[in-house]
Amino acid sequence: MDHEFDKDLLFLMHDVARLIRVEADKQARVHGMTRAQWALMLRLERNPGLSQKELADLLEVEPISVARLVDRMESSGLIERRPDAQDRRIWRLHLLPAATALLENIYHLRQGLRNLLMAGVPADTEAHMVEGLRRMKINLLGAPNSNENQAAPAQTIRETA
Repeated sequence: MDHEFDKDLLFLMHDVARLIRVEADKQARVHGMTRAQWALMLRLERNPGLSQKELADLLEVEPISVARLVDRMESSGLIERRPDAQDRRIWRLHLLPAATALLENIYHLRQGLRNLLMAGVPADTEAHMVEGLRRMKINLLGAPNSNENQAAPAQTIRETA
């Protein structure tokens, strides 16, 4: 398994993210849900009252995909749509009490996945990884000062190719 790609940061990040999604999909299926439903519930728990459009933006999916997910979850008694106070075209999404037990299960499963991922990784390394990934996210989002400590684009492409 000692290939050139196994030491390339971009390939490793891609592969790890894909493997995390695959494992999360498996765990969600065992519990009769999808990873998308889990993500939707976690986002709503942290941000109650999001609109379907806001949720679609956060989940990086099309609004119609969120609408379908919400339809299914609403019929299961997990979510409800409430009218927006200022704009009658907008529906605000809220978790219902039935979602609480599922969220506890999701948090338990997420902790298990985190433990699997971090097995053998020292705590200080984990802290550095988190800080490095947060910095990368800020850089990619184009936040102020995102050009600090970056190589020239051509050099970056050559180094990762």
